[in-house]
Amino acid sequence: MSDRRNQQLHFRVSKPELERIRNKMESSGILSIGSYLRKMALDGYCLHLDLPQLRRMAYLLQMCSNNLNQYAKVANENGQIYTADLEDLRARLDELISIGKQILSRLAEL
Repeated sequence: MSDRRNQQLHFRVSKPELERIRNKMESSGILSIGSYLRKMALDGYCLHLDLPQLRRMAYLLQMCSNNLNQYAKVANENGQIYTADLEDLRARLDELISIGKQILSRLAEL
């Protein structure tokens, strides 16, 4: 199969249809109408996922990773692990699990 796009398709749409196409294209995050129409024709759908929970989850993962490294360093230096540190880490991990479940639930609705 050739990757070269040398074939053209032409079709007409009404002004309201074109406006709907452009609105859907913009909401899906695709900037080119050709790319959008090609994606829709080949795959049947375009998804633009803007889940604020993903940003929160990434932030919490970074914080947990940083905290875990700090806890490991203190444990190696002192030979002790503090209960408060473990409880803090556990609370963050519980929040991550909760956010992960919310994201999976929203994705299942699609």
